[in-house]
Amino acid sequence: MSHLDAPALLYEMLRSFASLARTLNLSQTVKEIGSTRQTVRRHIALLEEYMGNPLFSFENRHYELTETGENSLKEAEELLARGAAWLNNESRHVQGLHYLALQEGKIPYFLQQHPLTTLWDTSSELLKFGFHSWAQSQGELESPDFASLRPYLMVFRYNAQNGDWICTEVGEKSSFATWFGWEKYRSAVGRSAVNLPTDKGYSYLLTQSFNDVANTRSVRLDHIHTHMPHGADAKPTPISYHRLVMACRYADGDLALATLIDRTLNVQILDLPDEMRLSMPEGLAMDIQAPF
Repeated sequence: MSHLDAPALLYEMLRSFASLARTLNLSQTVKEIGSTRQTVRRHIALLEEYMGNPLFSFENRHYELTETGENSLKEAEELLARGAAWLNNESRHVQGLHYLALQEGKIPYFLQQHPLTTLWDTSSELLKFGFHSWAQSQGELESPDFASLRPYLMVFRYNAQNGDWICTEVGEKSSFATWFGWEKYRSAVGRSAVNLPTDKGYSYLLTQSFNDVANTRSVRLDHIHTHMPHGADAKPTPISYHRLVMACRYADGDLALATLIDRTLNVQILDLPDEMRLSMPEGLAMDIQAPF
């Protein structure tokens, strides 16, 4: 079938697929999404017809994802999350750039992408230095031009098997390390970006920034406000920061994403109330002079 034949019930079909992929149990899926066995089966059959490959195998009354199903699941979950956020006016574009305003229970997540030119107007010397280092090094992580910046970075490698970004490096002076402390920052290596103690609840939407930079092999600047666990009691604490995501290369030539974060009260996010924007304790802001 051609792309022009996309079915009107695509959203419901994706819900059936994502739920069955998660539960691998038809009865649980029917209960979870409030549907019927016949409808779920029809949705899966239609998706398989459009995609040209089976999404599930069914043997001994048991469902298993096929390779096509495993490779399709993350994208389906992202489409569902983005659709729900768009419908609730939580995800849109502002002047052509990405914007999120999410609220899950008491945990907010606001993100606004900014043009790179605002680096020179509102960003810290650390982020300016980070962009300069990226350009001078031509994105080579092992370049001497990147050496003085490495302690402030988190670095991620793409895992094509499950579509995750895996943390490979946490700088001891990075925002992650200074916010969460030694144990958390050391244990972050080898974990998926969506399973780190940051950004819980919005994983499928939050990888959009990473994927955008990976697809364009470029740099992206975001201003973000949310809550993250902090301190010995892991109490959810307001945090605001600027984040520079840079497409880089490992020594073996593989794609790397390096993130440079500066915690600051000077975030500029549309519709973010001042009482939230200024709610991070001042003592948690980073005051770092660029490591020239």
